[in-house]
Amino acid sequence: MEETEILGELKEVREKILAEIHKVIVGQDAIIEEILTGLFAGGHCLLVGVPGLAKTLMVKTLARILDLNFKRIQFTPDLMPSDITGTEVIEEDKISRSRSLRFIQGPIFANLILADEINRTPPKTQAALLEAMQEFNVTVGGQVHKLPYPFLVMATQNPIELEGTYPLPEAQLDRFMLSIVMDYPDESQEKKIVESTTGFMEADVRKVISGEDIKKYQELVKKIPVSDYVISYGVNLVRSTRPRETGSPEFVSNHVSWGAGPRAAQHLVLAAKARAAMRGDVNVSINDIRKVASGALRHRIFTNFNADAEGINSSRIVEYLLEEKKEVS
Repeated sequence: MEETEILGELKEVREKILAEIHKVIVGQDAIIEEILTGLFAGGHCLLVGVPGLAKTLMVKTLARILDLNFKRIQFTPDLMPSDITGTEVIEEDKISRSRSLRFIQGPIFANLILADEINRTPPKTQAALLEAMQEFNVTVGGQVHKLPYPFLVMATQNPIELEGTYPLPEAQLDRFMLSIVMDYPDESQEKKIVESTTGFMEADVRKVISGEDIKKYQELVKKIPVSDYVISYGVNLVRSTRPRETGSPEFVSNHVSWGAGPRAAQHLVLAAKARAAMRGDVNVSINDIRKVASGALRHRIFTNFNADAEGINSSRIVEYLLEEKKEVS
C-alpha cells in the first residue's frame, strides 16, 4: 500500500476512534486528540487531573477500541517492582526432582498499560517502569525479556492530593512524551454525563484497529519529512526553557531552575508529525509544534521558589514562551 493511501487511512481511523470513544466519553476532545497523538507517535502519556474526570475510563475505553492486550496496574504504597515486571520461581520436576528457575511474567507484558495513580507507589516501584518505557524490555535475574510491540504506558496522576504520594522523579517524567492535563467539563457536558451514566444503558464500543495497524501508522509517522525551519523552531523553543542558555527570556531565568532536555525536542517534533498525519497531511507546520508544545514541555520544566511565590507553574511558562515566539512563526 502506498504511503499516501496509508495516510488517508489513518485520517479515517482517527475519525472512527473518536466516534467510538465518544459513545462513552462526553466532551474532552482536546484531551482525546492528545492521547491519540501519543498513540500514533509511539509515546507514553501521563494523564493529570482531579478524581472523577474519567481518566481511567478514557484509557479503558481506548483499550476496548484498539485490538491490543491491555493490563491495568493499580499503584499502591505496598506495590513491589516484581508485582509489575514479574518474578522467578523455583520449579521442581516431579519425575527427576531437579529444580530450575522459571520466570513468571508480570502485568507489564502487555501492549497497553494503564498505570493508575502512578504517584501512589514509592520511587523503587516507580523505577520498575523506567527500563520498560525506554528500552521496551525488562531485566529480571540477569535475563533480558522483550516486551510485546507496540508497547504504550498511559499513567494517571492526581495533582491535588499530597498525602501518601510520591512525586515522579525527573528521569521518569522525561520518559513520557506528553503530559496531558484534564480539567472539569463545562455545564452542558456535565449534565450530559449525569444523564448518560445514571441509567441502565451501556455503550457498545467496537474494535477499530489492531496492533499491526498501529505499528504501520507509527512507522508512517516517523517517515514524514519535517523542514529544517520547523525543526529549528522546535529546538529553539526547547532551548529557551533553560535558564542558563544564551538568549533565554528573562522570565525563564527568573522562574525556572531546570529546563527541558534534548528528548523534549525529539518528542515535540514526533508529536507534531503525528498530529499532521492524523489529519492526512505530510506538511508539518510550526502551528503543529505550537499545538503540542504544552503537552511535551510542561512536565520537563521545573520552576523555582520565585515562581512558586508568584503562582507561576510550568504550564504558564510554556504559555509565555509561545507568546514570546509568536513573531518567529
